[in-house]
Amino acid sequence: MTSVVHTAELPGLDLLHRGKVRDLFALPDGRLLMVATDRLSAFDVVLPDPIPGKGEILCQLSNFWFARTADLIANHLTGDSVAAALPAG
Repeated sequence: MTSVVHTAELPGLDLLHRGKVRDLFALPDGRLLMVATDRLSAFDVVLPDPIPGKGEILCQLSNFWFARTADLIANHLTGDSVAAALPAG
């Protein structure tokens, strides 16, 4: 069975905002970490049953388009490795 990420829990990081689908954390170096979850939103309502793997696909789509359009317009993406962004420990 595939695990579901309904709520991102990252001990040691401050949760700044929990949106309909994404959770936003403050990193110690001042950058932000945006985590796409498996929550499902329709018509501004978060539905009770998440979709396994949805957050991972959302991240892959975002990373693809940020990389694809980087030569056209600046964006906020500084990397796609969560492990590299997290503080040690």
